[in-house]
Parts: sequence; C-alpha cells; structure tokens
Amino acid sequence: MRKLGKTFWIIIGLSALFFIVLMIISSVLQLGERLRTISVYLEYSFYVVSAILFIVLIVRPIVLVLFSPTFSIDSLFNESDNAKKNFHMYKKVAKNLLSENYLKDMEKDSIKEHIHDPLELKLALSEIFDKTIKKELNKVIVSHAESVYLTTAISQNGKLDALAVLTINLKLIKELVIKCGFRPSYAALGRLSFNVLSSALIAESLEDMKFSELFPQSSLNALAEMPVIKTVTGSLAQGAGNALLSLRVGIICRNYLFMNLKGINKREIKKMAFAEAMVLFPRVIGESIKKVPKRFKDIFGNIF
Repeated sequence: MRKLGKTFWIIIGLSALFFIVLMIISSVLQLGERLRTISVYLEYSFYVVSAILFIVLIVRPIVLVLFSPTFSIDSLFNESDNAKKNFHMYKKVAKNLLSENYLKDMEKDSIKEHIHDPLELKLALSEIFDKTIKKELNKVIVSHAESVYLTTAISQNGKLDALAVLTINLKLIKELVIKCGFRPSYAALGRLSFNVLSSALIAESLEDMKFSELFPQSSLNALAEMPVIKTVTGSLAQGAGNALLSLRVGIICRNYLFMNLKGINKREIKKMAFAEAMVLFPRVIGESIKKVPKRFKDIFGNIF
C-alpha cells in the first residue's frame, strides 16, 4: 500500500510538472501571437528569450533538485541500521555544514566528534538542524515569500502572477535543497510539485478577487470601492495571499527535508506547515510593506 502511495504521488508530481509546462507554453504562445501583429521578428525573438528563461528559471532548478542525493530509509530496519545505511550521506551533509559560517564552533565540534559514528552523527545533525539550520532555512523561505508578495502585489496581471509564483517557488525549493545538501524523496517531490502548481493557479485566480466581498460592512464596502483604495487594497490582499501560500510551500519542503533525518510523520507535515506559515506571515508582511516604496521608486526611477 505504501508503494502504491509513493507511485501515486510520483505520477501526480509528473502530471503537475507537465501541466506547468503546458501553462507556460500557452502563456508564451498567446503573447507571441500579439507580438506578431507588430513584427514577426519580434515574435521569434520573444520565443528565443522565453526558451532561455524557461531553461534557466524552470528546467535548471528542477534538474538540480532531481539529481541531488537523498536519504534511503527502510522501515524494516531499526534506527541504527538505517543510520549505517545512510552513513555516507550523513558524512556528506556534515562536510557541507562544516564549511558554513552560520554554525557555532560548538556545533562544528560536535559534528567532528561524531563524524565516525553513524548513529551519533545522525543525532548530532538532527539537533543542529532543529536549532540552527531551521532558522537559516526559514530566512530563505521568508525572503522568497517577500519576493512573491512584492511581485504579485505590484503586478496586475493574473498570468504574470502565476508565472512569478511558479518560478519563485521553484527557486525556493532549489535553494532549500542546495542549502541542506540533499533532496526529499521522489514521492515528497510529487506532493511539492502539486503544491507549487496549486499556488500558481490560485495566484492567477486571486487577480479576480473583490476586496469588498471580504468585508460585508457597508462602510468598508464603500471605502473599498474607491478607485485608488480599491486597487491598493486588492493588490495588497493578492500579494498577502500568494505570500502565505509560498510560505506554506517552503515550510512543507523544509519539513520533507527534515522528515527522514528527524523522523517527522508525513501526516503532521501539512498541519505543521500551515500553523508555522501563519507564525511567519506577519514577519513577511511587515518586511514587504517596508520594501514597497523602494520598489516603486526603483521602477519609476528606471522609467524617468
């Protein structure tokens, strides 16, 4: 049954990736047809640029993640046997961590002390991941969620929002994997792919959201229907919604990375992700709002 579950999520992941590719191609072709009315050469140039960006922003992160090493956990083995089975991976992760500047000397000493003992090294890494690396990964997650917020709040196009959320979330997963030095299982990646696709589709649909529907009070409705306020509040609400989804994707990815190392139950991952996303959400909003004026200043500065 477990194998069927893994196979199912791998198929779902591949289907999600296929749908993502179709969504991108569809958007590119639609814009290309519009450019054709201006110039055929402009259309072909756009296709070339789009192909390059597709390779850099979509294909490259996916390839880097897929070909990263992963832990092999067998439920038939006890903790000690699994530790021995993955000893080479623990050592590789340990060596990566020893080169990082954010680890304390005491933590590095703990890694060096247990570098030759599979089980003790696993326990040492588990503790370091929980205390220190989790904070570093959270910084990466929050940073990308801020990018999602700013990009989708400023953008007023559903398709652009979807593409922005898609590329930023893929980049987020890639950076988390590179930071840790290993990837989640293929089944976990299948679940992640589904979450990334869902976030992109929701980002596109949020463009049609009416702010007034969120607040039934007549006074707030009247305020929200004022042209300038309506645009601003709608944009901020869209950015906030997309940022929350991006936080959730990042936290789920981080928890999948921790799952085999720390023994987190799969069923707990989604519950933990949403709860923790809500905790980090105010931090993302606060930092993002501070950056909005600067972003507008940069945009208009480049124009004028």
